[in-house]
Amino acid sequence: MAERVKLKSYIVFASIVVLIFALPAHWVWSPHGVFRKMGVVDFAGCAPVHLVGGVVGLVSTIYLKPRQNRFGPNGKSEMSSPTNALLGTFMLWWGWLGFNTGCTWGITGGRWRLASRSAVSTMLSSIGGGVMSIIISVVATRKCHINFLIDGLLSALVSVTAICAVARPWQSLLIGMIGATLALSTVPLLERLQIDDPVGIIPVHVVSSIWGMLAVGLFAKEDRVHDITHGSAGLFYSGSFRLLGIQALTTVAVSVWCAVIGFFLLLIIDKSPLGLRMSSADELIGADVLEHGLTGHNIAGYDVEDTLKNTRAFGSAMQALSKWKAITRTSAIRRKEEEERIKQASSWLEHEQPIHESHKPSSARTSISAVVLGNASNCNGAQARRQQLRRSYTTDV
Repeated sequence: MAERVKLKSYIVFASIVVLIFALPAHWVWSPHGVFRKMGVVDFAGCAPVHLVGGVVGLVSTIYLKPRQNRFGPNGKSEMSSPTNALLGTFMLWWGWLGFNTGCTWGITGGRWRLASRSAVSTMLSSIGGGVMSIIISVVATRKCHINFLIDGLLSALVSVTAICAVARPWQSLLIGMIGATLALSTVPLLERLQIDDPVGIIPVHVVSSIWGMLAVGLFAKEDRVHDITHGSAGLFYSGSFRLLGIQALTTVAVSVWCAVIGFFLLLIIDKSPLGLRMSSADELIGADVLEHGLTGHNIAGYDVEDTLKNTRAFGSAMQALSKWKAITRTSAIRRKEEEERIKQASSWLEHEQPIHESHKPSSARTSISAVVLGNASNCNGAQARRQQLRRSYTTDV
């Protein structure tokens, strides 16, 4: 939804999406939840949190269609600030330790064992995903791309969320590596289908969430501390497909719920007087200017259409835009004028006083040149410059 949705519409949509999370959370975590009774295992919210957000984001970006000039012969997609993106990644990375380990709801009664195992699994999975993403980036492009690294790290963290409390170290590494591989493999498919995903929510939160839920059905081992697995084990330890089937069923049910409700919510907001997507003209200027009053580094080079004059937000945006352009234009003119003044003053000195300067000591001629060049930039007219030059020369002689 980034760079396409009106701010007010986005706030309304995000507020209601919180309610969409509620039902899957009940299904998975409540003692009375339908899938909890069946024996689903999702320790820290792989399906109720990440899959919900990912599916809603997928439906949203398909409904809104791509940004202008995103695809096609002249299409492009650039990361605005790799430094800020990496900073945000580290914040998420550190925060993941908090909510994965915090889902133990304490440290007494052996819960500290689950918390410590969750922390180790979280870190090892992210390491596996990060290493794998670098390998994929170097092999595929001969370069280490920042966006590959970010998506690989986050997808690995999402992948281990469901099983973090019962995963073994080697399992965490493997789950993270597979999660990063699957996520990064999705990016070319999205480009081919022309699905515009500015922040990578589909590979990170949809693909990795699905893999994370299925990984429980493969690698989970019976937990003897708090019976997190409800006495069940994954396919590799029990030889049974029961847990894998429950995990798959939960994933499908949560995805369908989010897709349907998310679509109707988008439709309602879009058809309301509030509207959903920014106009083409507003999108050209950018939400940073129109919604937040921020002027980017390239604001002076933006082209604005006349049709924007009828928009309500155009007044304040154009004030900032015009001021920025005026300052840039004035500065350029001033620099050019100063250069012309210095050239004219130097040329006048060379042609007006050849005889006198030939009889002057070199120090005096140096003094004259210094006075000319120093004062020329502060004079307003040719007559004032000539008077100053003559006055200076007479004084020195």
